[in-house]
Amino acid sequence: MSHTPSRRALLRGLTVSGAAVVGFDPAARSWAVTGSGSGPDLAEIPPLDGTLVIDEASLAAASEDFGHLVHRRPLAVLRPGAVHDVVAMVRFCHTHRLPLAPRGQGHATDGQAQVQGGLVVETATLADIGPLTPDSTTVTVGAGARWSEVAMATLAHGLTPPVFTDYLELSVGGTLSVGGLGGQTHRHGAQVDNVSELQVVTGTGESVHCSATRHPDLFHAVLAGLGQCAVIVGATLRLLPAPQTVRHYLLPYDDLRTFLDDQRALAGEGRFEYVEGQVSADADGAFRAYTLEAVAYGPPVGPAPDDTVLLRGLRHDPTGVERCDLPYYDFLDRVAPGVEELKEAGLWTYAHPWLNLLLPGGSAAGLTGEVLDALTADDLGPGLVLLYPLLRERLTTPLLRIPDDPVPYLFAVLRATPPHDTATVDRLLTANRQVYEATAAAGGTQYPVGSIPFTHADWRTHFGPAWAHFESAKHTYDPRGILAPGQGIFSTPASGPSRQPTPGHAEGT
Repeated sequence: MSHTPSRRALLRGLTVSGAAVVGFDPAARSWAVTGSGSGPDLAEIPPLDGTLVIDEASLAAASEDFGHLVHRRPLAVLRPGAVHDVVAMVRFCHTHRLPLAPRGQGHATDGQAQVQGGLVVETATLADIGPLTPDSTTVTVGAGARWSEVAMATLAHGLTPPVFTDYLELSVGGTLSVGGLGGQTHRHGAQVDNVSELQVVTGTGESVHCSATRHPDLFHAVLAGLGQCAVIVGATLRLLPAPQTVRHYLLPYDDLRTFLDDQRALAGEGRFEYVEGQVSADADGAFRAYTLEAVAYGPPVGPAPDDTVLLRGLRHDPTGVERCDLPYYDFLDRVAPGVEELKEAGLWTYAHPWLNLLLPGGSAAGLTGEVLDALTADDLGPGLVLLYPLLRERLTTPLLRIPDDPVPYLFAVLRATPPHDTATVDRLLTANRQVYEATAAAGGTQYPVGSIPFTHADWRTHFGPAWAHFESAKHTYDPRGILAPGQGIFSTPASGPSRQPTPGHAEGT
């Protein structure tokens, strides 16, 4: 490095069990602490405002994620005090060819934010939510801010981001790395389609502000880019006027094609601001009970909801309709009570071999029907099946790979199974791969937040015509290939323990 940190900076930046870390030994690939006989060849760490930790508890937590399927152990964990800490440590890792992965809330399911023998950057400390722009159309937030925090901050001004995932306790940087889909996507696109600017740190340690007009190649390589070209440290998000209340409908169906056709019609009409759907087991245990979830926004965004107008022409069972009026934030955060119940019951720490696919609308009935016919309650566990429409024309981010169909569908089988049951986990991962292959053959893609065994060749196929640009950006902005190796896109993840579910892990989200 061109500068030498002071002893005080070293003591402030990195300690373990009371001993100061004095540097990194490139030959041994390990940190050296005071009293360890460190030699003159040690690489000194840069001064940090935050902390760089190597204690057992921190390394064990960074070796986990919500999936509880993959376990890769880093050498250290950075909790940055400011963006310049990320810059300094990415430069350090670039110099010493240390792999590095950013981690938000750890909600990945297949080791995507893990790194064997490298550095995990926990972005949770980069959670500032800045003031709104003077015209109140955007807000700039830190990558570690959770969407629940962003929603509460903007609602204080009567404003809201247009699109939310169903679970709000995810980080902004995390969802912008994959896409960010939800029930409003048919109206407003994905979360990545509602970003006007990013602040990122490239794989060479350069801090860059980028947008569609400023360094556009980098901007488009980072949004839905799975952390391959830069670490997101901040984002400027689009805002819209927020409703005060919403009307929330649950509409039951007993026929898959009718359910899908009504969803498709609603997506095209824009009758509702939010459209999703779930599939559950019927009285016989077969997954043939379909629920269309729809939400209309009330004043000041829209008129007072009218049931007759909103439900006209839909072919649900009218005797089973559930309807309620909710404050807007209560609707956004509606899954929180269920999550707390899972945590209290010890089910949040189950393994999650999730299957997340994007299906061509024309093949959705056939593809989902085959999966649902074979699905059992035991295989789903305390999980959930989602099935809902998107609009292709609203999805404009190049690396968010969407089927070439006007109304594609998100199909997510969010399985949960005891983490010690490795035989079941392996069987479900094999099943995920088989369903993916059938989906790809029909022109579908995966939504890359789940657990589908993927090779480098699969990733090339997945990104299709966007691959050449993506690969070029990788070589430009991360020439040593240190960023997010757990994705396995440009290289095989570093060797180390993986897919070894064990009981009793701490919750990793």
